[in-house]
Formats: sequence, structure tokens, C-alpha cells
Amino acid sequence: MTAADRVIRWTTAVAVVGVAAVAAVASYEHAYALVSAHGESGWTARLAPLTVDGVIYASSMVMLESARRGLRVPRLARWLLCLGITATLAANVAHGLGHGLAGAAVAAWPAVALVGPYELLMVIVRSAQTPVSPTACLGAPDGDPLDAQAAGAFAAEVAAGRLPSVRAIRARLHVGQPRAQRVRAYLATLTGA
Repeated sequence: MTAADRVIRWTTAVAVVGVAAVAAVASYEHAYALVSAHGESGWTARLAPLTVDGVIYASSMVMLESARRGLRVPRLARWLLCLGITATLAANVAHGLGHGLAGAAVAAWPAVALVGPYELLMVIVRSAQTPVSPTACLGAPDGDPLDAQAAGAFAAEVAAGRLPSVRAIRARLHVGQPRAQRVRAYLATLTGA
């Protein structure tokens, strides 16, 4: 990583943390006022707004971990991220609607300012991740992350000298025929077949 890469990452992180702190407070206040105005009180009213941000954070972390491991992002993580973003945006817009369209737009801004830069930072972090390869621990050179995933998924078969079928590779790794054939060729080198 070059010095310029480090500067870009750190300044982006600092900017996101600063914007997120201000936006989180404003967004929380909007959501808390909305929840309180619609029948909730006490701890429920205080904690409900945090569940939305928690869903966004958890989904983003699952996506980050998937990138680190070179795995496909689970659909549930993408779906919950979209749902969390929609929920925080809707709560902020609903809070501002009493002041017309301009009020709704102004109230929506903290949600955009919180989620937008945070997800941009996650894009930078995810793109900088090197997939963790099971073969890296054995001193083998890192190649395609799918090879490492296949080596882990079919470790028992490979250790026994058996080569999984293309169909089995396709089913377990959720890949198409050409990639499954390439992975099978790689696994053949591990079994000595």
C-alpha cells in the first residue's frame, strides 16, 4: 500500500466518523421523536431507533467479512442493508413531513449523510481486503480465492485422494460449469490425480 493509499483511507475514515457522529445524533433525534409520537415510550422509544442503525452496521460487517474471505455476500445481508437504509430514511422523512416537502428533505439529510459516507468507506475497506486463504497457512501461494474456498470445502475428499465431480463443485460453491471445471483441475493438482 502506498503512502497516497494510506492518506486516502485515513482521511476518508476521519471524514466519515465526523459526519457520522453529527448525522447519527440528528437521525436518532428524528427517529426518537417519530417513535415517541406514535405510541412508544420509555426504553422502547429510546432504543428502537438504535435497531435501525444496528441492522445497517451488522449487514455491512457481514459484507465486509465476505469480502475478506473471498466469499459471495449473503442475500440476507444485502436485503437487510437495503431495509435498514430505507427505514432510517423513511423515519427521517416522516419526521420532517409536518414542515412540508422542504422539511422532509432537510430531515432526510442526516440519514443520507450517515449511511452514504459509511457505505462508501465500506467499499474502500472491502476493496482493500485480501481474501484469507486456507492454503496461505500451509505456505502455498495465494491464487484465485475460489481455489482456496474449494480446497477448504473439499478438504476431506482431497485428503483421501478423491476428486469431486464438476456437479458437486457447482452445487457446493455455487459457480457455473467453466469455473467448476477450472476448480476441479486445481483440486486435481492437490490430489495428485
